[in-house]
Amino acid sequence: MLYYLFDYLEKTHHFPGAGLFQFLTFRAALAVIFSLLIAIIYGKKIINFLRKQQVGETVRDLGLDGQSEKAGTPTMGGIIIILATIIPVLLFAKLENIYVILLLVTTVWMGIIGFIDDYIKIFKKNKEGLSGKFKVIGQVGLGIIVGTTMYFHSDITVKRQKAATNSIENISKNRMPEFYPAEKTLLTTIPFVKKNEFNYESLISWAGEEAKDYVWLIFIPIIIFIITAVSNGANLTDGIDGLAAGTSAIIGVTLALFAWVSGNIIYSDYLNIMYIPNIGELSIFIMSFVGALIGFLWYNTYPAQVFMGDTGSLTIGGIIAVIAIAIRKEWLIPILCGVFLMENLSVVMQVGWFKYTKKKFGEGRRIFKMSPLHHHYQKSGFHESKIVTRFWIVGIFLAILTIATLKIR
Repeated sequence: MLYYLFDYLEKTHHFPGAGLFQFLTFRAALAVIFSLLIAIIYGKKIINFLRKQQVGETVRDLGLDGQSEKAGTPTMGGIIIILATIIPVLLFAKLENIYVILLLVTTVWMGIIGFIDDYIKIFKKNKEGLSGKFKVIGQVGLGIIVGTTMYFHSDITVKRQKAATNSIENISKNRMPEFYPAEKTLLTTIPFVKKNEFNYESLISWAGEEAKDYVWLIFIPIIIFIITAVSNGANLTDGIDGLAAGTSAIIGVTLALFAWVSGNIIYSDYLNIMYIPNIGELSIFIMSFVGALIGFLWYNTYPAQVFMGDTGSLTIGGIIAVIAIAIRKEWLIPILCGVFLMENLSVVMQVGWFKYTKKKFGEGRRIFKMSPLHHHYQKSGFHESKIVTRFWIVGIFLAILTIATLKIR
């Protein structure tokens, strides 16, 4: 909203400093600062409100050190993340941008699902929370919205470069690279292959040229799977203080870099990264999201004063998935979100092996001392602060590796 105000002041009154709001980097910087301040300043008030409402965490006895001390800690702190993300976006972003709209819908959609889950757990005293099938229905619904928007919306396009040019020479001579007109395509980025590009239409090309009109029947289910997997991975990662928020902040910074570069015609050409018109505006949302996560960490680091609950974990997972899809980097998720993937796989492996051995030997056996993976290390005697810090280090390594894969072809 402030963007439109200062845009009006600049065009009609030449108000001093109003032109700064035309710069994406300036608005992104304001977004991260505002979100950080909102999370830190108003986060404490929200925590006190939750404590007064007796919105405390019910801790199951899992035999973990320090577990009993966390009983009664306010949960549903994901509200802090949601508010600190949305408010700066409304202030500084171009709200007609389809990518911004898509992420705002994602935030509210997943936030509602997580809120209902936490509400049932806390106020209805049902430890199971929202039934798993209803969570899946919600995730599928979001996947359909995102998939159909990405496929059908006219503003979601990419531009391909006409011919290989000397990118350094273009920059030195202040010469714009030449591109074909914007086109609707399901082109995406994939590592370790020629040109780092993959077109979903190739999955159905064997059926003939006319079959490409029905590629959305394949594309949308893939989008649903990605959103469901990432949001559940974030949910499983939210098990010890600061782990999910810190890991997600690292992922968010990487995605912000991709969004900014992909939306800049000069640097996308120089780095040989797919140019996506209008995607740069998404960096404002992402930086607001990162600021909210860091601000939330102020209260969520060990010993936590608040937990994000499913209100936060499902939301941040959904946001990360949709951002990756929007900037066409969804196939980098297994690397970038490697921590989420490890947590997911540890549960799948543990449950699968337990059921298999119980059926074969009459007694269930385990691969890990406990799943998800972070609980395995807690059981092994590591302090949770050390586990979180080392997982963050792994997350930073994976973020660097993700960026590096774009040049491996």
